[in-house]
Amino acid sequence: MYALVDGNNFYVSCERVFRPSLNGRAVVVLSNNDGCAIARSNEAKEMGIKMGAPWFQIRHLEQDAGLVSLSANFTLYGDMSDRMMTLSAGLGPTQEIYSIDESFVGLHGVRGDLVARAHKVRSRILQWAGIPTCIGIAPTKTLAKLANHISKSAERKPGSYPPALAQVCNFAALPAQDLDDVLGATEVGEVWGVGRRVAKQLQDGGIHTVLDLARMDPATIRRGWSVTLEKTVRELQGQPCIEMDDAPGPKQQIACTRSFGQPIYELGPLVEAVSEFAARAAEKLRKQSSLANELLVFMHTSPHRSGPQCSRSMVVPLRRPTDDTLALTQAAADSMRRMYVAGYSFVKAGVMLMDLQPGNVHQQELDLESLAATETAAVARDRSQLMSTMDAINVRYGKGTVHSVSNGRTGPERMLGMKQERKTPQYMSRLEDVPVARA
Repeated sequence: MYALVDGNNFYVSCERVFRPSLNGRAVVVLSNNDGCAIARSNEAKEMGIKMGAPWFQIRHLEQDAGLVSLSANFTLYGDMSDRMMTLSAGLGPTQEIYSIDESFVGLHGVRGDLVARAHKVRSRILQWAGIPTCIGIAPTKTLAKLANHISKSAERKPGSYPPALAQVCNFAALPAQDLDDVLGATEVGEVWGVGRRVAKQLQDGGIHTVLDLARMDPATIRRGWSVTLEKTVRELQGQPCIEMDDAPGPKQQIACTRSFGQPIYELGPLVEAVSEFAARAAEKLRKQSSLANELLVFMHTSPHRSGPQCSRSMVVPLRRPTDDTLALTQAAADSMRRMYVAGYSFVKAGVMLMDLQPGNVHQQELDLESLAATETAAVARDRSQLMSTMDAINVRYGKGTVHSVSNGRTGPERMLGMKQERKTPQYMSRLEDVPVARA
């Protein structure tokens, strides 16, 4: 048995923990640079605001309907996620953190009333972390994900499903006919892993509901679509095909990209940007104990704005696999200098580390650079210690506290800084932002 614990409207819920005045109000959280809505309260959803709605299309609702808009505060959301995941782990013996607001919990061997246990854990998360959640329980991960969707819908839209399924939905506890009724009332596009294109194909083939898909022959699905969809059908039929992953494997690529708060025309800020992106990617690389063999740098203008267009990229093969921030930022900065062309307004750039390998696999070769510069193995070890020290300082005092010179200036004067006009304080990570209760 599996349970999926999911925070409701997670980013908005995190903001409401520290600003109770937002409860009951229509709230949206905007993406980087305040571009579009990436989280919505139930009240905002009832206004008809869609996920991903561009801010310029809905900003009139601030004046017309009292909509509250906030810039994303990912540092806060990450801290709140850690708290929620720690409490969610009490539901069962194993846990797989699927996203910032979702985790699968294995219930194998857990005795007693699973629904009652889930309600207790849900109440604990709400009391101790302030985050409302819904929990779906089922024999497979795909069904657990679907059960979670049912529990949210039953709570948010009374009448759409039986009220008893709100907040916690256990498919294993439902009589067979009741389960068929629930699956028959749910569109096939709500199944985890069935995207819009596949859902349209299934509907064109007469498969409109989850029940229709669950009754399909897996071999027929495999011949008509893919092995992946076949596994989904088997999971809907109660046959586990997706195992718990307590420790997800290392990523095969690591990317750090960003749209700028304002268009950039000059080379200097672009070099600063990709240097910072390479440094952040290097931190992630060291965190998973990997080395990179190649580095890709790109930049482009906006296809949605008038004026000359430019999109350029460059792949840099590294002489030897590395996780060294200084080496990677140097490669990124040099690539940007080679690619740059004047006369364009660039709105986005990024760095991707590719062809990753385990950090304990070392490439042995004649180090010509070391011979020329009399660089010893001890110095190389010092660089590794330097990287570890940089990571530790940046974790303790904040990202970018220690950085390479090519990263440029820090603070509000930086041209590549994101537009976050509505960002809330760092309630849990900055001492000066900690709320104070006065008598």
